[in-house]
Amino acid sequence: MIRVLIAEDMHMIRGALTALLAMEDGVEVVAELDRGDQIVPAALRTRPDVAVLDIGLPGLDGLSAAEALHEQLPDCRTLVLTGMNQPGHLLRALSAHVRGFIVKNAPAETLADGVRRVAAGERVIDPELLAMALETGSSPLTPRETDVLRAADSGIATGEIARRLSLSPATVRNYLSNAIGKVGARNRIDAIRIARDAGWL
Repeated sequence: MIRVLIAEDMHMIRGALTALLAMEDGVEVVAELDRGDQIVPAALRTRPDVAVLDIGLPGLDGLSAAEALHEQLPDCRTLVLTGMNQPGHLLRALSAHVRGFIVKNAPAETLADGVRRVAAGERVIDPELLAMALETGSSPLTPRETDVLRAADSGIATGEIARRLSLSPATVRNYLSNAIGKVGARNRIDAIRIARDAGWL
């Protein structure tokens, strides 16, 4: 029996994923979650073989949760589902020890097949997404530039970004300027759009 944990914040999609897997012989959904910060505690409690995670989860994003899960429960393999064709997410997922990466618009049978293959130790990666990731490459941004750009994405002012990240406003402006230059953007908003579209945020 393959024990599966599902983390997806959209209730209808989570219900559909659970129903799909419930129809499969030898697969049991042992936990359903709607927040990323619930993943590790629930996994330690229920001991799943495979964690099926969305990327855009509240509390903690799915890729950060996958990394934490690998550290605390390395026997649990992770399969990431995403609705966003953002190649940068794939490269980050691979560095977080994710074993599978499937886009949500794939055929329904792809999920069960992916769960079985990941449970068996295989890698499952959408080939088109892999090609896009190799073409786009990894993020040119440093971790701190990424943090500042991600904070700016919420629309807050430079002073508030500085307060949240324990930086000076001048340092925040420097990081934003560096990020704008590195991604070839015209301004802060354009840099956020480019980085988000590439999957670097």
